[in-house]
Amino acid sequence: MLWNSFIAASNNATFLFDRNFMDYHKDRFEDYSLLIYKAEKLVAVLPANRVGDTVFTHQGLTYGGLVTHPSLKLKEVLEVFKSILIFLNNQGVLVLNIKSLPSIYASTPNNQLDYLMFLIKATLKRRDVLSVLDCRFKSVKLSNNRKRGVKKAKANSLIVKEEVDFEGFWNSVLIPNLKLQHKADPVHSLAEIKLLHSLFPKNIRQFNVYKDQQIVAGVTIFETKTVAHAQYISATENKQELGSLDILFQHLINDVFADKLYFDFGISNLNQGLNINDGLLYWKESFGARTITQDFYSIKTTNHHLLNSVFI
Repeated sequence: MLWNSFIAASNNATFLFDRNFMDYHKDRFEDYSLLIYKAEKLVAVLPANRVGDTVFTHQGLTYGGLVTHPSLKLKEVLEVFKSILIFLNNQGVLVLNIKSLPSIYASTPNNQLDYLMFLIKATLKRRDVLSVLDCRFKSVKLSNNRKRGVKKAKANSLIVKEEVDFEGFWNSVLIPNLKLQHKADPVHSLAEIKLLHSLFPKNIRQFNVYKDQQIVAGVTIFETKTVAHAQYISATENKQELGSLDILFQHLINDVFADKLYFDFGISNLNQGLNINDGLLYWKESFGARTITQDFYSIKTTNHHLLNSVFI
């Protein structure tokens, strides 16, 4: 792992930047992640990669933006962000493309970044919709279609199991389905998901559905303290007949992750947020999920001066 250190000064503070070239995704992206220190204390992290004169808050991460220490107040976050823009501009970066963290993943209520985007005259480039079930309020029940699916699954004697092996789901269900339906591969290869699981065994979990010991569906869950996020969902072509996904998600929502605040089914967007897969969205909402958004912004690094006189 390589490290380089840089200094960027703003009006009221000096921050030390560490450039961290991560091992993960090193073959796909030129890593440009930043660790920001104030008085030798780590106060913020910006997972990022660089493409020419543009830096992205990491294109290899589903959710990733500016992560700040919980003790930082708005004025300090502003200073951190301003210093990041100054640093990037000094390094020849013209544009910072930043994705916001969906509100459900924040440890405390916090829309500081949204306000900074307004101040810095950022351009909203994309907005995705996430289908999220708020588990604190289960007034929205399963749709009749989902209830019928659960009955079919029980009639077919389907069994849901948590597995430590990802190979069966990847090779038997996920990869074949993606190739058939989208002529694509999973974002994570089998080797990569195994590596991630070895690093975060409590946060990445695999659940499969079996009929007569044959895998018929599965989901890969990325788990945080407050959210269970369905990263990969896939089933064999007879899922409607078997009710495999219905029994799987009923079990996850009602039993495995009943103590979570939110269950995140992920996005249903196509074409950079401009279109929605209608059938996919309908399926997610039939479990009671509703929409929240994730925003993607583009910022000119020269606009750091717009943060000079915010506080009066």
